[in-house]
Amino acid sequence: MTGFGVRLADKVAERGNLCVGIDPHPQLLNAWGLTQDPAGLESFARGVVEAVGTQVAIFKPQSAFFEAFGSAGVAVLERVLTDIRQAESLSLLDAKRGDIGSTMAGYARAYLADDSPLAADALTLSPFLGFGSLQPAIELAERAGRGLYVLCRTSNPEGGQVQLASDGQRSVAQSIVDEANRVNAGREHGPIGLVIGGTLTELEVELADFTGSILVPGIGAQGGTVDGLRDLFGAAYPRVLPTSSREILSAGPDPDSLRAAVAGVLTAQHRAD
Repeated sequence: MTGFGVRLADKVAERGNLCVGIDPHPQLLNAWGLTQDPAGLESFARGVVEAVGTQVAIFKPQSAFFEAFGSAGVAVLERVLTDIRQAESLSLLDAKRGDIGSTMAGYARAYLADDSPLAADALTLSPFLGFGSLQPAIELAERAGRGLYVLCRTSNPEGGQVQLASDGQRSVAQSIVDEANRVNAGREHGPIGLVIGGTLTELEVELADFTGSILVPGIGAQGGTVDGLRDLFGAAYPRVLPTSSREILSAGPDPDSLRAAVAGVLTAQHRAD
């Protein structure tokens, strides 16, 4: 199977460099005139994919908003992932899992194994139990041709307390970059990506030699702009995958308005390039 990094590069070349988050916030369900239950959740999430599925290279469903409705919500998530595949888009499940040993292996099977109903093309992970704790997920992702996005420099103010802590030689965040690069070695489009917030004022990590994808949330409603990404990321800018959620989702439920919102972000991205 063609690796995730190559499939992502091909899909971005075809549809444009944008990841659309599917974040069914209660406020957005209300704004769309939907009920706060699994039926409203399904109308929202599947409606997004139906409206813009053929425009978007990759979708990022936020698992927490589906899990909040229990097994019925998880069943909706399964159907959303199927819809994304049928639209010939890629899926990045934002679950931020992180654990050790057999538990990490269990998470990997749940979200990366071919026979799992929750299998996505890529998965977000937390490395803050040590990058080595991710090994079961890395091994399964490699075998299955799937990708991983590892938290590195998040935009929440308290994130720096851990991510910028240093052993005197390098910060925790830089060690994550270096370890991801080690796994990606020798590949132009490595399977291990990073998550770096688009609202940061400076990165404080060295990314010039990084060979994976860099997921950049925070574009739009959170204050990040596609225009500012080139200056923020410098030489790593070609690896950046901007992510927009609320800015696009708030344009719904009208499908034409959702499509126009996606087109607007893609146009801004094209100008920035």
